Amino acid sequence: MAAHRKPRQRSTAGTSVHTAATIALAGAATATGLDGTGHAEPNLTPAQVKAKVDQLYQEAEIATEKYNGAKEQAEAAEQRLGTLRDEAARKTEKLNSERDALGSMAAAHYRDGGLDPALQLALSEDPDGYLQGAEFAERAGSRQAASVDRVRKQLREIEQLRGAAHIELTSLSSRQAELKRHKKTITGKLDSARRLLSRLTAEERARLGQDTGRASRVGAREGLTGSPAAPNSRAAAAVSYAYQKLGSPYVWGATGPDAFDCSGLMQAAYRTAGISLPRTTYAQIDAGRRVSHAELLPGDLVFFYSGISHVGLYVGNGMMIHAPNPSAPVRLAPIDEMPFAGATRVA
Repeated sequence: MAAHRKPRQRSTAGTSVHTAATIALAGAATATGLDGTGHAEPNLTPAQVKAKVDQLYQEAEIATEKYNGAKEQAEAAEQRLGTLRDEAARKTEKLNSERDALGSMAAAHYRDGGLDPALQLALSEDPDGYLQGAEFAERAGSRQAASVDRVRKQLREIEQLRGAAHIELTSLSSRQAELKRHKKTITGKLDSARRLLSRLTAEERARLGQDTGRASRVGAREGLTGSPAAPNSRAAAAVSYAYQKLGSPYVWGATGPDAFDCSGLMQAAYRTAGISLPRTTYAQIDAGRRVSHAELLPGDLVFFYSGISHVGLYVGNGMMIHAPNPSAPVRLAPIDEMPFAGATRVA
């Protein structure tokens, strides 16, 4: 989500594609702190506004990747919980069948003049208490003892499944609470950016909009002309997908097909090539073989900032396709507009 640029002072006339951040959003005319809490900051220049917005976008993107990771963990916990519950249901059904069989034995014993104590306990409202006693097996015949042993085993298995399900439910609840915290952080910082951007005049927005359009046209021309070929068919498929998604909106947490965040775009691009990538930038950088800046080939994932909070898809000629932030759609951009943190070749 960050408006990605190396941290250095620049005049607004020389801004690149990310000056779109200064024209695309509107909100209350209030400057904000980094925690998203508004407070007055009079007399900010457009360059100062942009610098603060850039920082808010970067911090929001860090929170977005944490959100994505928590969401992935929550979905995995939910799937495991469902599997455990299904297995417990199957074992409970089997247990009921075994107890029905013991019920038939009990009826036969009753007709013959009495109910075996073991069967009384096995069919009681408290079978767990019954199974604590060891003497029941000695009082039952071999067939009955085998049936009761199966009941005992099934009860224990069901209890283990319930314990595991409780652990997964606790994990799921924790991840859901984490999701809420990250979502609050993200929305707070984006609201702060909107309030800051509202301080720009119509004239400033128009001037910055002209600069942005020029930078975008140059970037597209450089990216589409004379690009080297991808090293293999999978990388080529990922690059092709990314080009097809140029202009798609940025939506934090989105993985396509119509909107993306930065890591979601990478995941979707390589999914079309038959490669499953992890959800977050932190995991994607370890999903393949690390390559240096000098070794980059089309299809490589390129990562930025010391916290590995942003990723793009390298397409050649020093250019990448990435999903920048809410103020800018999926676009071509130079990889040197952000602090380079590493690259990975996954195909």
